[in-house]
Amino acid sequence: MAHTFLSDTWFQEAERIRVEINPPVPDAIKNIVVNLVVKNGPEGDVEARIEGGKFEKGLAASAATKLTVPYDVAKAMFISGDQQASMQAFMTGQIQVEGDMGVLMQMQMAGPPSAEAVTLQERVKSMTV
Repeated sequence: MAHTFLSDTWFQEAERIRVEINPPVPDAIKNIVVNLVVKNGPEGDVEARIEGGKFEKGLAASAATKLTVPYDVAKAMFISGDQQASMQAFMTGQIQVEGDMGVLMQMQMAGPPSAEAVTLQERVKSMTV
């Protein structure tokens, strides 16, 4: 069954898949919390976070960094894995960063994804519309 990116059912199904696959979280990102506000999606603006390698609904008070991103850019980044789209969006000001930019650099240090993380991304992508 297909779920709209960032809908309640999407978050539920993505978490179910993540628990099933249980990919290892690289040490470089285990303690990172980044808030994310996705603007203008099908269900309006959505507040989420990346915390300890997981994509979760809602903002965290402990986050040192907040990204504000248009829906289409967020989908390209997180579902399609399109690094070029995210770089272009950042360079053109579509991605707004508040707080500690060093946290974003630290996320880059996580290295290549594990086989389990790749499987998770493929399964989430296949259930997302």
